[in-house]
Amino acid sequence: MSEVGGRNDNSAIHEISRKTRLSISVITFVIVVLFAVIVRYLYKPFSSSLNFLPDISIGLIVGITFFLSLIGLFLSVGMSRQVLRIVRDYGNRLERLLNVTRDLREEVYGDILLEKIMESALSMTNSDAGSILLADNGKLVFKVAKGEKSDELVGTAVETGKGIAGWVAETGTPVRVPDVTKDDRFSPDVDARAGHAANSILCVPLKTNSGVIGVLELLNRKEYPYRERDEEIINYLAEQAAISIIKTRFYEDQKNYEIHVTDMLLEAIDFHLPEKKGHSRRVARYANMIARSLDMSEEEKKKLYFASLLHDVGFLKISSDNAFKKEEFMRHPVVGYEMIKPVNFYSDIAPFILYHHERYDGYGYPERLKGSDIPLEARVIAVAEAFDAMISITSYKVPVNFDEAVAELRRKAGTQFDPWLVDVFVSAVEPQHVMQ
Repeated sequence: MSEVGGRNDNSAIHEISRKTRLSISVITFVIVVLFAVIVRYLYKPFSSSLNFLPDISIGLIVGITFFLSLIGLFLSVGMSRQVLRIVRDYGNRLERLLNVTRDLREEVYGDILLEKIMESALSMTNSDAGSILLADNGKLVFKVAKGEKSDELVGTAVETGKGIAGWVAETGTPVRVPDVTKDDRFSPDVDARAGHAANSILCVPLKTNSGVIGVLELLNRKEYPYRERDEEIINYLAEQAAISIIKTRFYEDQKNYEIHVTDMLLEAIDFHLPEKKGHSRRVARYANMIARSLDMSEEEKKKLYFASLLHDVGFLKISSDNAFKKEEFMRHPVVGYEMIKPVNFYSDIAPFILYHHERYDGYGYPERLKGSDIPLEARVIAVAEAFDAMISITSYKVPVNFDEAVAELRRKAGTQFDPWLVDVFVSAVEPQHVMQ
């Protein structure tokens, strides 16, 4: 017969309270019996009410007292050890759960997150196998599975409401099944497809405020069936996991949105200024070569990449007929900065766009910054953009060959460009890296 979760009281506290009450009851019984024997022997006026007690010697009383005390001490020590074991076990699980929760909250990639959830659940419960199924168009899709045939499961789907996993998804109620042969909801096609002969199952919903988004199912706890403490721990893990899953979905949606918006802006720039077609993507590639040589972090490389892609976005607000006139041309970094700055996922890269035409010697624009006062990323873009402008056949300038472009970068190192970054780029770039 299955055991459905949902109790409000904590199982560890409940068990400790039960054992404590039993210990107190034993000690109380010992004290009451001992007190009655002493009263029967010492106080004759009460002897009539204690006639059911036998006449015994003082030695026997001492013996009985010693014996009952030993029993009470033995039971108390046993109870204390059990309570300590329960507290220690629960404390260790709680500490692990808090560490896992912290790790889940920091993960931003959905596939890695699901793997972490699955591994943590298996480890906490000492289970043989398990799976995570997420709701998708009225079905439950296996996203992660651990077991002998786990590879065959991932990507397959089952109907919501079928099997124990489907029942949990439909009702939003966690369930423990000590013996699957005695539960009508068990479906081998759904609940034991990981390749294990399922004996016991623990299945909990992945719930958010908007409803159930999936289920976490564990099979065959080693040594003994799943306990109430297992259900409580995994249910809490599932609550935190559901929040993290929604967060990673939002993050991935935001990244997808960011990529599509960036692509639309690049297409608009290419259409607006055919002379610069493909320029932004090539600058981003050259800038990334410098970033790798500088051993930038992944986050820094990402910001530099998007700043390189959008460094000329300001031209979208400048007439194409006037874009290459000096006065209008010099406006585009400020215009681009003002366009990008209000957008949350672009705001960090806005300064790199603003300053990418500053010169290392302080004679650039728009603010005449000098040397290291210019953000590193803006200095990188300046080198990458100048190289592409010189060498590209689609440039608005007359193109030069590879060696001439490299020589020009070296000639202007220390004046227009950061000499260190020129050396880094020249050391990294080769003729086969030139893109058109």
